[in-house]
Amino acid sequence: MIIKNAEINGKIKDIFLDKGRIAKIDKNIFGDNYYDAKGNALIPGLHDHHIHLNSTAAAINSVICGPPDVSNENELIKRINQPGKGWIRGIGYHHSVAGEIDRRWLDKNGPRRPVRIQHRSGRLWILNSLALNIVGNNIDSNGRLFDDDNSIRFGSEFPNLKPLMKLLFSYGVTGVTEVTPSNGVEEYQNYIDKIKPLKIDIMGKSDLNSTKSQYLKIHYHEPDLPSLEIITNEIKLAHKNGRNIAAHCVTRSELMLILAALDEAGAVNGDRIEHAAITDSFLINWIKRLNLIVVTQPNFMAERVGSYIKDVEEFEQKNLWRLKSFINSGVRLAAGSDAPFGNSNPWFAMESAVNRPAGFEDESLSPEEALSLYLKPSYNAGGVAREVKEGEIADLCLLNMPWSDARLKLNDIRPRGTWIDGRLVFNRIN
Repeated sequence: MIIKNAEINGKIKDIFLDKGRIAKIDKNIFGDNYYDAKGNALIPGLHDHHIHLNSTAAAINSVICGPPDVSNENELIKRINQPGKGWIRGIGYHHSVAGEIDRRWLDKNGPRRPVRIQHRSGRLWILNSLALNIVGNNIDSNGRLFDDDNSIRFGSEFPNLKPLMKLLFSYGVTGVTEVTPSNGVEEYQNYIDKIKPLKIDIMGKSDLNSTKSQYLKIHYHEPDLPSLEIITNEIKLAHKNGRNIAAHCVTRSELMLILAALDEAGAVNGDRIEHAAITDSFLINWIKRLNLIVVTQPNFMAERVGSYIKDVEEFEQKNLWRLKSFINSGVRLAAGSDAPFGNSNPWFAMESAVNRPAGFEDESLSPEEALSLYLKPSYNAGGVAREVKEGEIADLCLLNMPWSDARLKLNDIRPRGTWIDGRLVFNRIN
């Protein structure tokens, strides 16, 4: 295929794609099979370095139960009382809506259908009595199941990934890193079988030591953190098995414990910190000394700033979801959506990184810096941002405007075309 009249680094060129790679970039390349880019910017395909695929696929058919769509109890009651039969699956709940709701609240205010609502943290499911009966967890339960996804996972079928893939292609996403900590061999094989042609790197449990999974996901939460010795040994064993670690770190305590364990075990190139939601200068310098990669979520500041101002101690607010400080300190930084717990649209996240909420502007990035967070290689979030150049794999995204316009309104970008290995997988008709 030939992509004609594409803007590459400010110049209009033609691109010849052959055998899955960019074979030639020049002016006036001719052929029968061509796509007219009409002067719009052509960039490498985007990579979401932190996403939960099965949960996001399921969320497409779920009911939004939290801010900004739902902000109070009456709105929540209206939202979940939908006509029909079968399950109501809610996502995104936050206690600011109706407090710490439980089984009794759902039985009183919800429909006569099995209901399960996920807290936006991803750690809590709230079920009504009908739902608890179905999953077999109905003995003296308040319906609030923490860190217990297995209790509500019934049946053997995984969600259909095709609608999600279509959505990601429409954003220009050509690769993802699946980060769910409970991923085992069964989940791994399902992704490998069902996600093609999307590029995918999969992290998960120690069960994946026998697969090509690069990362062991370490996923502990304050206040139930294990000892330093336990995490240190877990890291050492992962390294011994040839795997990096990717550690969930949202609070200061979680991050400090992981950094101490990496100091003790010995960090190796490729080890990652997921989120790094609260990082002061001391922690940033510690991350830099250990040569760790940070994978962050710029979208959360835009999506949750009201909750952060209310719930996070004032002295910590300046340390929330930092961006520029990481880059200025030389920390290798990449980004992912954390969908379904965050917006899956990378252009929304880039806009959020450039135009941060009032009071948090010091960590803002340039449009080019924000874009680069999604151009890191599929299997190396700490690598150099990819470019459109001869010899590279033809994973590409064609924007709907030149970059000079796009950089001023990132949230308005609606990619026209997406290619993976030189094959057009998405073509916007209008």
